[in-house]
Amino acid sequence: MAADGMHVVMFPFLAFGHISPFVQLARKLVAGGGVRVTLLSAAANVPRVEAMLGPAAAAVAVAPLRLQRVPGLPEGAESTAEVSADGAELLKVAVDGTRPQVAALLAELRPDALLFDFATPWVTELAAPLGIKALHFSVFSAVSGAYLMVPSRRLSDGDHDLKSAPAGFPPSSSLATVPAYQAANFSYVFTSFHGEPCVYDRVLAGIQASDAIVIKTCFEMEGPYIDYLAAQHGKPVLVTGPVVPEPPQGELEERWAKWLSSFPDKAVVFASFGSETFLPADAATELLLGLEATNRPFLVVLNFPKGTDTTAELAERTPPGFEERTKGRGVVHTGWVQQQHILRHRSVGCFVNHAGLSSVVEGLVAGCRLVLLPMKGDQYLNAALFARDLRVGTEVARRDGDGWFGRRDVSDAVETAMADGWEGQGTNKWRDFLVDDAVQKRLADDFVTDFKKFVRA
Repeated sequence: MAADGMHVVMFPFLAFGHISPFVQLARKLVAGGGVRVTLLSAAANVPRVEAMLGPAAAAVAVAPLRLQRVPGLPEGAESTAEVSADGAELLKVAVDGTRPQVAALLAELRPDALLFDFATPWVTELAAPLGIKALHFSVFSAVSGAYLMVPSRRLSDGDHDLKSAPAGFPPSSSLATVPAYQAANFSYVFTSFHGEPCVYDRVLAGIQASDAIVIKTCFEMEGPYIDYLAAQHGKPVLVTGPVVPEPPQGELEERWAKWLSSFPDKAVVFASFGSETFLPADAATELLLGLEATNRPFLVVLNFPKGTDTTAELAERTPPGFEERTKGRGVVHTGWVQQQHILRHRSVGCFVNHAGLSSVVEGLVAGCRLVLLPMKGDQYLNAALFARDLRVGTEVARRDGDGWFGRRDVSDAVETAMADGWEGQGTNKWRDFLVDDAVQKRLADDFVTDFKKFVRA
């Protein structure tokens, strides 16, 4: 160990949905003292990452990496927020190009441990000769890793039966099979782009060469899936505990505070799908018509990929006469909003979301009823975990073949979630679990203790 305590290097992929959990983990590690962190990211992301660190910034250095030019990748693009889906694949190529810089930094810093993301399995080859413990940090739920990212998925001739769970999958799970549209979406993780390794190959290579796996979950919520991952990979699994948001700072913007305050307690339906989940036009239209059909007040946030004409996109999704019919009780907004403030407002009672882990936890902690409308990848598995395994919230009914849903499916799900006495049998249990400061402190302390012990071994 270094004379001034343990030194940990973190290397998240260049997506803020990945960077944020790494930052939150860094804050946990340095909170108790005796640990300092160096986090690697593209130079353009450094100011934002430093701002995210808050009080932990004194113990966390953010080291800039220079990205090489990659044909097809927009000049200056240094996170997935700035690129298309294909651009995100090219961003992996750019990250691979930082290998010499990362090698030089590790040789100079000589940290005790390296926490790395799915995209960079090659860092294990740099860490091993230096005696650095390399731990694969998954920012996804354990259930998503268990269903998709295990050796049992490595079938011959590329024949991946993604509608069925892999061999040995926990029998207690609600996920023995998934609908055809979800299986088709999962094929992305086995697809190579630009001749580069697919997501599955990157993850498996990284885990196989790592010393341990770290996941942002807990045994209370995902025990069978954590045990299955440990058995499949033959690696120790350390759990950080779920990421519970701290109360938001400041006040809600006046325009939203004034509008929300005009409605009774728990009356408003808030729908939002994160910064990088975009609803197709027909899905967004059915969502809006479904919320209209509830006859409840609602606030919908719809976002679009960077570079699109948001006014035109919004107009395409807005049904004829919709604005006139819902005037005074319905608002459709595009752009950033203070999501936690809105969820905690007394008039908001229901949260329709994409089943992103952070969104589900934020909604639960805020005391909202949850309606889950996943649109891609791990969101489908998160929705099954929360709605079926943990009995939190309700899923919007979908057509098995293509995943289509209609306005009636949306309104039915909202009415089910908002019915008197119905909160999902597990809602209160898991809300109490997440907001119990003593429980969350124990989970965080246990992780830090286990992590230090593992690195020192």
